[in-house]
Amino acid sequence: MIRVLVADDEPLIRAGIRMILTSADDIDVVAEAGNGREAVDLVRAHTVDVALLDIQMPVLDGLSALAELRRAAPSVRPLILTTFGERENVLRALSHGGAGFLLKDSAPGELIQAVRAAAAGDAYLSPAATRHVVDSLASGQAAARAEAARRRLESLSARELEVLALLGEGLSNADAGERIHVSEATVKTYVSRILTKLECENRVQAALLARDAGLGTAP
Repeated sequence: MIRVLVADDEPLIRAGIRMILTSADDIDVVAEAGNGREAVDLVRAHTVDVALLDIQMPVLDGLSALAELRRAAPSVRPLILTTFGERENVLRALSHGGAGFLLKDSAPGELIQAVRAAAAGDAYLSPAATRHVVDSLASGQAAARAEAARRRLESLSARELEVLALLGEGLSNADAGERIHVSEATVKTYVSRILTKLECENRVQAALLARDAGLGTAP
């Protein structure tokens, strides 16, 4: 079972999220918090695999709670859930080690998919947030970022570059495997090597680096 903590200051939102998540037979909501401070305390008190954190909460907001969780409970995979898709929030979530960023208007199935991806060690960025980040990062200092990204990619083999390009397109391990005719497990091995070589904390950071370098530019 994937053990989840849900943190949101609105009880009705928490109830709705709990209903969606517990409809999956492999997910259990083990704790609920009304603010970020309570979320951090509950993670310390419970065994939690994934922490679903709203950004705008009293006492301690979701991004600040995320930063504390990464220090206090590094094994917990934090997912940011919000109605706001601004570039700054997404980038802060990723830079603090968040396992993904999900908008509140996402479909129920996407919420379950994001929790499963986070629990599996992958990162999940909602399609709307992905487009927003990529479009934002495409403007301003693009040439400098591209050159720096290409230098970082010099350590990768041709096959690893191919897999990284597919990450840049937003493909899952399974879809990437189908594209290059290898197993999902083989792709996962390549992704692990890529993250180590590039010193990226998660696949979303690697995907953004690929985009900066001009890889994975398919729509």
